[in-house]
Amino acid sequence: MANLKEIRNRITSVSSTMQITSAMKMVSAAKLKKAQDAITAMRPYAEKLTELLQNLSATLDGEVGGDYTTQREVKKVLLVAITSNRGLCGAFNSNVIKEIKNRTEFYAGKQVDVFAIGKKGNDVLSKTHKVHGHHNAIFDHLTFENVAGIADNLTEKFLSGEYDRIELIYNQFKNAATQIVQTEQFLPLAPIKSDTAVSTGDYIFEPSKEEIVLTLIPKSLKTQLYKGIRDSFASEHGARMTAMHKATDNATELRNQLKLTYNKARQAAITNEILEIVGGAEALNG
Repeated sequence: MANLKEIRNRITSVSSTMQITSAMKMVSAAKLKKAQDAITAMRPYAEKLTELLQNLSATLDGEVGGDYTTQREVKKVLLVAITSNRGLCGAFNSNVIKEIKNRTEFYAGKQVDVFAIGKKGNDVLSKTHKVHGHHNAIFDHLTFENVAGIADNLTEKFLSGEYDRIELIYNQFKNAATQIVQTEQFLPLAPIKSDTAVSTGDYIFEPSKEEIVLTLIPKSLKTQLYKGIRDSFASEHGARMTAMHKATDNATELRNQLKLTYNKARQAAITNEILEIVGGAEALNG
């Protein structure tokens, strides 16, 4: 009977775990809907801003962008790792950390530092890399104004010559079950390549197109970082919802197996008791 008691305890434990994972799945599903709506609504704006910047830049002669487009010899690189503050979301964080290590190997022989956005990335990467800065509280109040401050900080690090290249590494949201690790060059701005002729129409620009471009670049950088963090935020909840869904299914399967084992053991114990009673009765009659 001690074996039966142990199995009962395991069934109770697995059932409790299943209730927790099921509740976490529902919470993540609710948060995912809000985060997905936010990134879906923002993408057209970010794409249109990039298109506008490219159209204006393509009509200007010479190099446009000032210090933002300065191509220096790459000696110092800053990798911005966008992860989450919490775990239980499958390979969401480990994929970004793995990509950070791959980029570090790619820049072998150069100084590679990390700027961590998210507690999980900071905890792991601080043991293997020099973490120049981290922002863990950004997800508590994820607004454009808060992200703009981080973007200004990163931009200043490039313009001052502290780093020659800055890259963003994050999970791009595709759907609840799929997140794609992206590596984007943040600074310097990549040269604009256009295979088709750009027509700006009959417009009068005030101020000049050069001034408009130089005004749009900081706005575009802030939007790029905000979109990356928003993508990562939606991906986190999608990954957690998927992970908790799988955990709930596994717990259900394990509970059913334990119940079957318990019933078999209980049936065997009852059969042995009956055999003992029958054997004792025959011994008395004999």
